[in-house]
Amino acid sequence: MNAPRLIVGLGNPGETYRDTRHNIGFMVLDEIARRLGAAFREEKRWAGMVAKFAGGYLLKPLTFMNESGRSVQAVGHFYKASPEQTLVVYDDVDLTLGRLRFRTNGSAAGHNGIRSLIASLGTQEFPRLKVGIAPAEGRPAGERMVGHVLGKFRAEEQPALQTVIQRAADAVLSAVDRGLEAAMNVFNRQQPES
Repeated sequence: MNAPRLIVGLGNPGETYRDTRHNIGFMVLDEIARRLGAAFREEKRWAGMVAKFAGGYLLKPLTFMNESGRSVQAVGHFYKASPEQTLVVYDDVDLTLGRLRFRTNGSAAGHNGIRSLIASLGTQEFPRLKVGIAPAEGRPAGERMVGHVLGKFRAEEQPALQTVIQRAADAVLSAVDRGLEAAMNVFNRQQPES
């Protein structure tokens, strides 16, 4: 498994959604860009914010979550990054806040952003880094789900949030530097105490 060339963080654009749980992919990419000294610039033709770094590109789609695939497909096509070279960072409500999980492929599992990517890329074969956003008591049920996902992190969640953003950035940069398999071997095993 090669190093990814296109790193995608999923989220929703605009002030309304800034700092919501659904936007943790954007938060992780902002930290990666900060570490790499890379600057995002808006690319209207691809409906996204793109930053170049030595090993490839960072992308924050400016479509809404359920249209993310359009932006990812367009940027990947332009920069010749195949789905297998595209690492997607996004929120996972089945993992508690603080937990990370790399996967090389898989279904959308109810995530509209991933569903859009699968439809636009025509495959489930792209790596992803899932960042947990579930409360300690587990996945919210029924109507509480939307409120949780689109809600902002609570004050008591901030320490765990800041830690997981740093760990997720470490995980992505490890995948870029050492390859996806090496990063998976480290970060899928190292999890915070629950």
